[in-house]
Amino acid sequence: MKKEDIEPWDWNRILFGEAPMEFLVEVFLRTAIMYVVLLVIVRLMGKRMGGQLTVSELAVMVTLGAIVSPAMQIPQLGVLMGIMILICALIFQRGLNLAEFSSRKFERLSQGTTGTLVKNGVIQLKEMSRSKISRQQLFSAIRGKSIYNLGDVGRVYFEACGVFSIYRKDETSPGLQIFPPSDQGINGYLQEIVEGAHACTVCGNVKFNETESQSCNNCEANDWVVATVTLTSQTEN
Repeated sequence: MKKEDIEPWDWNRILFGEAPMEFLVEVFLRTAIMYVVLLVIVRLMGKRMGGQLTVSELAVMVTLGAIVSPAMQIPQLGVLMGIMILICALIFQRGLNLAEFSSRKFERLSQGTTGTLVKNGVIQLKEMSRSKISRQQLFSAIRGKSIYNLGDVGRVYFEACGVFSIYRKDETSPGLQIFPPSDQGINGYLQEIVEGAHACTVCGNVKFNETESQSCNNCEANDWVVATVTLTSQTEN
């Protein structure tokens, strides 16, 4: 459309574009066909497409959106072309899955690996940096599992698909409480101070009966708070 053909407040152009009004019926039929075909293709791609997506699956889903839109809306394109491209996307996805199943090296290359963010109540700062995860993102995920002290955490894995897997210790131990910093009024709730124990605010490492001026032997930071332990009655609920 040329610049001079555009008239402000031309409601016929705004609502229907250059296509005749009858094309709306064709758009409905095109959409119905592409919707049914898309459902079939996604179903054939496997159950994972309906759950938490991996990197390759997310790329496929974005591609699917780009494929179906022109076939539904552009008069010059037929739906058969869109269907053919959908089938190609199915073949590519199935081929990629087969390659990942056959080769662990290729799987690590395409999907990434699982990282360990917390070990026995101590944050693994190198892995946090590599995974581009902040402490508040980590703490939010842990609090989502009703855990409010790093000392209660055995492991936190950051899966290749982008979700956190969190495992609690069998027994509580002193650690860094992870209530939101803005909620100072909750300090002490569900927690009991452990005399002589201090937790590093950077990594959560706990030291006993040492001066606060000493650096953390895990991250070499020098920022400590009193360590707490979760009340037993709360861990049993």
